[in-house]
Amino acid sequence: MVSVNFQNVNNIYKTAGIKQYNPEDKTTAVGQKTAGTAFRADAYTSAVTVRTALTTKDEKKKFEEISNELDLKYRKKLEFALKTGQLLKNNSNDKSTVLDNLHKIITEERDPGLDKVNILKECLDILANPYVITQTCEDIPPQYKKQIVGLMTNLSENPNEIAQAKWELDNMHTGTCPAASIEFDLATKHTAEFFRMVEGLTSPKNEVVKTIKMDSLSEKSSDAIWLLTKFKTPHVINNFDTATVLLKPDENAIIRARIQNHHKDPGERSMIDILIQSTLMQLGSQQTYNSLTDKRAPNAWTQEDGGLIDFEKTYVESVAEDKNTTSVTYQIVDEEGRLKGYEKDFSTIKKQLLDTLNMGHNIIIGYTWPDPDNGNRLAGHEITIVGYKTNPQGEVIFVCQDSDDDVAGPIEMSEKFLLPKIHHAGLPDEIASRDFEYEDSWKIGLDEFQEMRRAG
Repeated sequence: MVSVNFQNVNNIYKTAGIKQYNPEDKTTAVGQKTAGTAFRADAYTSAVTVRTALTTKDEKKKFEEISNELDLKYRKKLEFALKTGQLLKNNSNDKSTVLDNLHKIITEERDPGLDKVNILKECLDILANPYVITQTCEDIPPQYKKQIVGLMTNLSENPNEIAQAKWELDNMHTGTCPAASIEFDLATKHTAEFFRMVEGLTSPKNEVVKTIKMDSLSEKSSDAIWLLTKFKTPHVINNFDTATVLLKPDENAIIRARIQNHHKDPGERSMIDILIQSTLMQLGSQQTYNSLTDKRAPNAWTQEDGGLIDFEKTYVESVAEDKNTTSVTYQIVDEEGRLKGYEKDFSTIKKQLLDTLNMGHNIIIGYTWPDPDNGNRLAGHEITIVGYKTNPQGEVIFVCQDSDDDVAGPIEMSEKFLLPKIHHAGLPDEIASRDFEYEDSWKIGLDEFQEMRRAG
């Protein structure tokens, strides 16, 4: 897990969930809303066997038992998952298939507040169209508000605290865009692992056990252990090569998920979104995230209480996807949070992005814009580039997933619009190392934090 030219971006990524309204050259793709170290290269390019037919008695039995729980609409989605090769993918941590994990969801005990058929339907919705993944916060129905406010205020009787909690609850805009971007990447690039996580997080234990390679975090095992400890990730060191980690959402996430089990409105986060995003936020925030308030505690890398910053997102991506991501910083930002310039020219940035996409990878990026309500200091948001095309004028159009645009489909951004706005991008090392020199980002980030403390 490395970072290029790591900068203090606390002034940019406070909540990482601010919408940018009416951007030029940003359009929605037509017909897509509903769909019937430097780390080692193999962490990005592991082969996945694609099968579209049930071949064993066990597979046929599991498929039939799942199908029997569904209505016609969702049986068609199950058939779609099989025909597109998604259902039998086994690119999970324990080599279980998507089918295996959907079958566990429907046949084994679930969290007592979650309905197994509802979970199964949400899984099939994502398999049919992963762009339904969203960070859009769910509203709390009136019958639950008193209890939720009580939890938010630790049962305070102070009327000001109660009023503030009610306002926050009614006006919440989540800062989980980095987590939602990683959720989307897992669902589309590590599909079986994604649904293995869903199965674990919706079980009575609400947890997932995962074995990761130590060099997914750092070339040195000692540094990898330091990172796991510093981020307070529950873990067991197996040997010099691997560690087993425990991934869990914060204790309040299940409250929101249980409410959504019966009260999900169109466009809101699903039970799956809530549990996955909370788990990833916990992982990046040193286990301090609170789903009720959408806040986390400050730490050695940021003094903010909102979303994950670049380095934390990179750590989460490395653990969740078991790959050592290189986070490349393109923008030069001054101490006031204003854009000063760029580390590389736009043609170099474009080539890095296109080469990565041509290797078959998504690219999670942080992009920025001047916030007129904050002295034109940069505000930021995380999205995922999933592909590109070229228009008749020869300009590259990037196809993106944005978890905060209320669109259940891909959107398009022209290169002239997007390239100047990219603050950082997660790239394979072989791409990043062609044009940058870098060292482990946790070292740079910790040094910068200590320097800031001395200066302050």
